[in-house]
Amino acid sequence: MKKIKKLTALILAFILLTAPAAHTANAAEDSPELSARSSILIRADTLSVLYEKNADQPLPMASTTKIMTALIVLETLPLDRTVTVDEKAVGIEGSSMYLEVGEKVKVTDLLFALMLQSANDAAAALAIEVSGSVEAFAGLMNEKAKELGLVSTHFTNPHGLDDEDHYTTARELAVITAKACENVLFRQIVSTKKYSYTTDRKSGIFINHNKLLFILDGCIGVKTGFTKRSGRSLVSATYHDGLLLIAVTIDAPSDWQDHKALHSYGLSLFSHEKSLEENEFTYSVPVVNGSAESVLCGNTSGADVWVDNDSEVRYEVELPAFVYAPVKPGDRIGRIVVCTDGGEIASCDITALEVSENIEYRSLFQKLCDFITDMFV
Repeated sequence: MKKIKKLTALILAFILLTAPAAHTANAAEDSPELSARSSILIRADTLSVLYEKNADQPLPMASTTKIMTALIVLETLPLDRTVTVDEKAVGIEGSSMYLEVGEKVKVTDLLFALMLQSANDAAAALAIEVSGSVEAFAGLMNEKAKELGLVSTHFTNPHGLDDEDHYTTARELAVITAKACENVLFRQIVSTKKYSYTTDRKSGIFINHNKLLFILDGCIGVKTGFTKRSGRSLVSATYHDGLLLIAVTIDAPSDWQDHKALHSYGLSLFSHEKSLEENEFTYSVPVVNGSAESVLCGNTSGADVWVDNDSEVRYEVELPAFVYAPVKPGDRIGRIVVCTDGGEIASCDITALEVSENIEYRSLFQKLCDFITDMFV
């Protein structure tokens, strides 16, 4: 199973890393004018590129590094674990939650400190808890980057402080973010505006540094970053009724305005429509060894989808040639997939519909008895 997940991640990353921008051919006046040295905008579910500018240029990314740190921690540590702060996690320069040696802090609180407060000492404490040292954790980050198919990303630390060997590209940072956004708790953390925490020595409140949460419609995070060497880096995500857009800018003096422009542009490329109504499709599927020869099934739910203005919607039905008894109403039989040129954008289960009674299993002997009985009735 682990190999299958790894292969899937590599395939998805390959799609994004090799696909041309779907909309960069639009007229210049339609594309946003950005201050960013490097940027990209993607649709998260299909990984299609909507806009890019120098997206493959390796650059330092400051605290947006912490997206990868959070992803690994969420996949590795139980949230209710108590971390005893190591001396090597204390006094880290830059943003901090002012940890003390031996202080006891929950993993959950450290994650909120990491993503809201951008606390470098929280990053170090989590790294040491996972791998025993910051250096070993950086190695784990690089392994994860390879697993995601990234070729122009390298980490030396979990927080993003300046290092010549610590870099990524806008395109690959978008891959990392898309993967992280698959985690419900990650999305919950980065969308939180204010969080109260308590350790065994103090309590306090973290305020999210991401200004877009307060000024951009549909924004759900993700992470700010800044050092004098890297300039201002920003990763953001907006969610609109099933459409998740991810924007990345690196070295952008006017990053807030850049991201507002990117997300506005991204939304303009799609139309929102009801593409699949409830009970729109019904099918009869043969039943093997059942008290009935077939079962009626259909889609009992619909789908709202965001459709690329340049694409056509098509449906793909996935149904087995037959099903084995027993079958009862509500059993999942297959699914209907809503697709565009960019790939799958939605799906609905096809389930067994309400029948007068469950379709019970009938053995060959029972069927023979039924046949003989019918002959004399």
